[in-house]
Amino acid sequence: MAGGFIILMGLFSCKKQNAPAYTDLANQTDTIASTGSIQTLNFNSNSSWLIDTTGFGWVKVDPISGGAGDATIKISVADTNKTGASRTKLIFLSASNGQARRINIFQPAYMFPSYNTSPVAADASGMGSTATQLIGKLKLGVNIGNTLELNNIEPYPTASYISFLKQTGFNSVRIPCGWFLHGGNNPTAKIPQAWMDSVKQVIQWCVNNDMYVFVNIHWDGGWLENNVSLAKTDSVNARQKAYWEQIATAFRGFDEHVMFASANEPGCTDDATAKVLVSYHQTFINAVRSTGGKNAYRTLIIQGPDEFIRPGRYFPSDPTPDRLAYEFHNYSPTSFAILDADPAEGGWGNILYYWGAGNHSVIEPIRNCTSGEEADQLAYYKMIKENYIDKGIPCVMGEYSTNRRSATNTTHVPKELDKHNNSVDAWYTYLTKQCLAIGAKPFMWETGGVFDRLNNAVLDQRTVNAVMAGGK
Repeated sequence: MAGGFIILMGLFSCKKQNAPAYTDLANQTDTIASTGSIQTLNFNSNSSWLIDTTGFGWVKVDPISGGAGDATIKISVADTNKTGASRTKLIFLSASNGQARRINIFQPAYMFPSYNTSPVAADASGMGSTATQLIGKLKLGVNIGNTLELNNIEPYPTASYISFLKQTGFNSVRIPCGWFLHGGNNPTAKIPQAWMDSVKQVIQWCVNNDMYVFVNIHWDGGWLENNVSLAKTDSVNARQKAYWEQIATAFRGFDEHVMFASANEPGCTDDATAKVLVSYHQTFINAVRSTGGKNAYRTLIIQGPDEFIRPGRYFPSDPTPDRLAYEFHNYSPTSFAILDADPAEGGWGNILYYWGAGNHSVIEPIRNCTSGEEADQLAYYKMIKENYIDKGIPCVMGEYSTNRRSATNTTHVPKELDKHNNSVDAWYTYLTKQCLAIGAKPFMWETGGVFDRLNNAVLDQRTVNAVMAGGK
């Protein structure tokens, strides 16, 4: 009895003092579906409370006041957000004990319908490899460039052409794809079934040859790549979600031979745009995973400037562990690899013809590379390894190529053509070799200059030999 008496005395003693003010509701942000929904908040307070409903408009709250004790607030949005932009509303709750809480209600814009209409349970069959293990199975890769993205630019691939690539020595294919440019530019972002089937057929030809393949949303008119900005965040994320829900659902049955890549060469220039780009990648990941099946475990590839988009700085998260990879491109030095105009013709500098040790010209030294050669390349690949691969994010070099000039060119013919050709050979071999040395996998960019797609023949044997030499 004595113990019980002491406890009661303690309780009565507390009653005589002012109890500490508390309201166990956290400041928070809650998301309401673009089509409207209801959120319920439960909390307890030791005093009465009141919500200021001034200017609420599209948000309804019930009740807006209450006494001490347990409380439940229902926050409802009945309307679909068709304003074209996300919207927010701040709910301010004040208690008579002096405490206050802020609840921010966020509703994204409704732009396109959901295409995740048939999600299925996760299926791990045929998907046993982590991203690192899967990238490890790739050897040499090649692009089917300017084909499934742009219209009527290059001959469409055939089953025999895919087999020809395998026989030439490639076991991996990157398929740059367009969706906006192939009928997806419509009010509902619906991808035409005929186009989806066409892409699926090319993927199937690759899988039939036991080749690994990844499909992306390429430049595709620039709807994502040219719009990494706060102003475009809602519209780009809406289209990214709509497209990837459709793509992922259509290709859900493929096993780990098939990977998805969020974008191509999206840029960001500062912290703010880096966060925007990560939101695009996060939308991609969430959309793919939400469809279920083998997509719950599929390896997904993201892109972006290595200055910003990397683990430890700005990087998306994935509910499935160890299934993300990073893609980089290498056209360095650009004056050697892609420039096709001197300053007098609008170029940013002189076109360079000669690259690498032993390949510089004495006759026209103005055409010699002064950066992006062996030492710079080694430093670059070292950075990729340290920032990604060593941190558990495997990598693919999704594009690399350079110009090989010939005596038949009407302009920009190297005066020392042998040294130029040796430079091109050396560049391909060196980049291929160093990429593989860090554990990344190279995909040569090819648009019809190296291979004849109509006749399944090699047009530039030196380039093929140089790439294969780098893979030994």
